[in-house]
Amino acid sequence: MWIQYILALLGWAFMVAFIAYLAFLLCQMRTWSGAEWLYPILHVLAQYIVFTYAVVTGLGWLVISYLFISRPMRYLDALAQAAQTLAHPTETPITLPSGLEQTETQLNLVREKALRDTLTAREAEQRKNDLIVYLAHDLKTPLTSVIGYLTLLRDEPDLSPEFRARYTGIALDKAERLEDLINEFFDITRFNLTHLELEKRSVDLSRMLQQVASEFEPQFAERDLTCALDLPPAMEYGCDPDKLARVFDNLLRNACHYSTAGTVVNIAATVGQDAIILTFANSGVTIPEEKLGRIFEQFFRLDSSRASRTGGAGLGLAIAKEIVELHGGAISAKSEAGLTTFTVVLPNV
Repeated sequence: MWIQYILALLGWAFMVAFIAYLAFLLCQMRTWSGAEWLYPILHVLAQYIVFTYAVVTGLGWLVISYLFISRPMRYLDALAQAAQTLAHPTETPITLPSGLEQTETQLNLVREKALRDTLTAREAEQRKNDLIVYLAHDLKTPLTSVIGYLTLLRDEPDLSPEFRARYTGIALDKAERLEDLINEFFDITRFNLTHLELEKRSVDLSRMLQQVASEFEPQFAERDLTCALDLPPAMEYGCDPDKLARVFDNLLRNACHYSTAGTVVNIAATVGQDAIILTFANSGVTIPEEKLGRIFEQFFRLDSSRASRTGGAGLGLAIAKEIVELHGGAISAKSEAGLTTFTVVLPNV
């Protein structure tokens, strides 16, 4: 701006001098009799040419200085207003005076990012609030059952062994569900307040998948599901076995909850030169595209049902994604014609 200011002053001084020179040449080309009304004025200006030049140049300097001083003030006012807008961003674009186009573009990019961040934070807060409501409901339901059956066992000492065993089993089942829900609360705390760290060692992924699948046999049998494995004889891989087992556990738990009874859950693996590709496929309702795009988000629940048996915290797939990415891999999902497939790609290094 200082360079522009100096150039403007020099330009004005040069222009005044040039105009004065042209006027002098034009006056020299004409013969004056002295009776013209303009002659006395020109005669005075000619006598005081230096003073006239200084006055005209000085007036121009004042005008130019005012313009250059007022322009940054206008800029500052506009930027202050834009800063207030960024504090509470709206959909209306920020507009700045001419000359600040680049700054205007940058501020609008910041405004749009602030709007996206605000929307994301609001959605996350809403999902978390919904989660608390769901889990509070889920905690209350089994707790009420536990209290009810334990009260019945206390108040009815003459119950037959058959009924006593039945009520005890129901109370134990509800208590185990309470334990699962409490563990989900701890998952939420760990997921948000800590960063997962890997403790790698070499393991056989084929053996790990077989073991995890065998642990799900009772749940599969309860829902009339079977599990089929298509794995290499051995897949040695350097990973954190506990955390990777949790990925497999979350994927199989998800498949168990959303599979149609009487179908097969398929687990397959292929070993490539650069990566190990694992797939977990189950048959059920096709997941809509809009839900499929959010399936790995925190607190997102594919089924909004609050049923105590299937209502999870919505963290399983989000945690699975983080663990896989910490291993340098990627996880994705697709759902077509009732077949949902989760694909885990682990770098084979």
